[in-house]
Amino acid sequence: MNWDWDVVGDFMPRFWDGLLVTLQALVVGSLIAFALGLVWALAQRSPRKWVSWPVTAVTEFIRNTPLLVQLFFLFYVVPEWGPSMSPLATGIIGLGLHYSTYTAEVYRAGIEGVPAGQWEAATALSLPRRRTWTSVILPQAIRRVVPALGNYVVAMLKDSPMIAVIGAFEMLGEARSFSNETFTFEAYTVVGIAFILIAYPASLLIRALERRLVQ
Repeated sequence: MNWDWDVVGDFMPRFWDGLLVTLQALVVGSLIAFALGLVWALAQRSPRKWVSWPVTAVTEFIRNTPLLVQLFFLFYVVPEWGPSMSPLATGIIGLGLHYSTYTAEVYRAGIEGVPAGQWEAATALSLPRRRTWTSVILPQAIRRVVPALGNYVVAMLKDSPMIAVIGAFEMLGEARSFSNETFTFEAYTVVGIAFILIAYPASLLIRALERRLVQ
């Protein structure tokens, strides 16, 4: 097989469309995962068992079932009970929900890593519980876990091609469709290079951020 730049040129408009979908899924999905993961982590630490136990059960169930199954469930089953969503919206929610259960564990580790003396100092100063969390505990905990959260962004990028199975064609989905139509391989190569160009700088940034935060 010989490399054909004309094929690459024909694929590029679809590549840009797929890249936009990939970035939308990655950015919005990450925001959902980070925000919802913090909610899960705080709920699991609740002294009220009727809050912590159901949340723990739900997060364990989501974390231990495949993302692909969850995407199919959200896209094909949930609309039977309520409003339907577009493939992209479903993919974003699926990615965010799935990874929120992992970021919840990261937050939990960060919270537990805060020295006990910080809790004691907040108690000695008679800080309200909410102020203790927002001003003392969470700033320290989140600072500790930022590098780990960044790793999950890269992992989410690599899992983003799964949303193509419900019709949200990101980079790899567009490449697969184009290659099946033209019987060529160039599109796969372009997408592979694109993933490297996105993921590798992100990994370097995470390492630099980790070094800065541990100083």
